[in-house]
Amino acid sequence: MGKVNIEGPRIFFTIPLFGGIPITETVINLFIVSGLLLIGSLILTHKLEKIPRKPTQILAEKIVTMIDGMVEETMGRRFAGFAPFILTLFASSLFGSLIGLVGLRSTTQDFNTTLTWALCTAFFIHYTGFKYSGFKGYLHSFAEPYAFMTPINMLGIVTTPMSMSLRHFANVLGGSAIMTLIYWALAGASSSLTLNIPILQVGVPAIMSLYFDLFSGCIQAFIFCMLTMVYVSNVAPSE
Repeated sequence: MGKVNIEGPRIFFTIPLFGGIPITETVINLFIVSGLLLIGSLILTHKLEKIPRKPTQILAEKIVTMIDGMVEETMGRRFAGFAPFILTLFASSLFGSLIGLVGLRSTTQDFNTTLTWALCTAFFIHYTGFKYSGFKGYLHSFAEPYAFMTPINMLGIVTTPMSMSLRHFANVLGGSAIMTLIYWALAGASSSLTLNIPILQVGVPAIMSLYFDLFSGCIQAFIFCMLTMVYVSNVAPSE
């Protein structure tokens, strides 16, 4: 049997600025996902009515109501303004994983993608801390519950976005690696049976792909959003 190659995203071309900006497969697929989400949003919100009768408007209102309820239940009513950000995170993560079902490389298989989302979350964590506690109050929170824990609490500035991004990235990449190994093993099994057509690669990989791309993609998107809501709401004083 041949070797198994698991490589990073391909580089299509490089923009000659700042020493070269590579435009990778991930960047192209992110634009595809963003375009699909934009088109979907326009379809769902086209010609809205006060009394919804169209299935698209009913679905749109259902999605918004669900996200609003989840944000209010997890973060509290005062954080209702975070609902659009949470919905954007969830949709970008979910559809970024689902494009793997049509043969494209999932955007969440690139650590740069999940790290960017985690850095956005980190920004909102510190923004919320300064907003509700003030500059001195938020800095003082790093010395709680005891002053000697300040260095450990300060490490959270770095470890929080790193752990969030690595968790999401590693789970998706692990699923992709498993699928690659399954295809490789089934191809080898077909060859050992002297089959000219890799018939064993039909069926089983499709079922496994439904789990790793669909189910696992939904779970990872949900976990990332839940962690974002918990981390952001935890830095604000209790209502």
